[in-house]
Amino acid sequence: MKVTYIYHSGFLVETEQCYYVFDYYQGELPELDVEKPIIVFASHAHPDHYNKKIFTLLKDCGMKHVTAVLSKDISSRKYPDGDVDARRVTWNQTYGLPCETTLYTFHSTDAGVAFLVVGGEGIIYHAGDLNDWVWEGEPEQDNRQMTGSYRHEIQNLAGILADDLRGAEVDVAFLPMDPRQEERYADGILYFLKKIKVKEVYPMHFWRQPQIIEKFCTEHSEYRDAINRQPFFGAEEGNE
Repeated sequence: MKVTYIYHSGFLVETEQCYYVFDYYQGELPELDVEKPIIVFASHAHPDHYNKKIFTLLKDCGMKHVTAVLSKDISSRKYPDGDVDARRVTWNQTYGLPCETTLYTFHSTDAGVAFLVVGGEGIIYHAGDLNDWVWEGEPEQDNRQMTGSYRHEIQNLAGILADDLRGAEVDVAFLPMDPRQEERYADGILYFLKKIKVKEVYPMHFWRQPQIIEKFCTEHSEYRDAINRQPFFGAEEGNE
């Protein structure tokens, strides 16, 4: 699998059979093979995770086989126009998709869903806004409830990997690392890494502050080798 960082929480993953695009918001796409199918995932309706413009870009590129996988909170008024196979998904479900792809969904702690994508070349997890959104200054009870909800979903993910997928590892995981959480910025990703076997992690949702990735790797050096840092430094420049 080849991973291309686009912007914010947006990534393109290319396999031998197809492309997967996750949470396109803005930014440029690389050159694409127009004959290869492409599946566009949008985890929820927030404007920093879904922009209908992605389908115009793909049409302009000449892509011939486009499937949209859209969380149920995205209004049908914002569905793609033209010859796009649009699929509406909700949480805690399993779906069959083109390119011999199986999709498992999870309930976000913010809005919409997270995605576990199982294809012929490996397993991809994109969190969307599923994260341990604990904030300094919020009521302790609210923060405890948030942490409990997040951990419940990650335990569900671990169960699917262990049972349905016979102990498989996640090949690539896209996980929030949000500096706005201040000292709690790493709570979600740390719990994920403790519970889920994953080969490679791409931090996301860092709001043009990729230095938070180096902070994490310094403070939690035991996970340094799992964190792919290369695409982010300087990558946000010019993508206003």
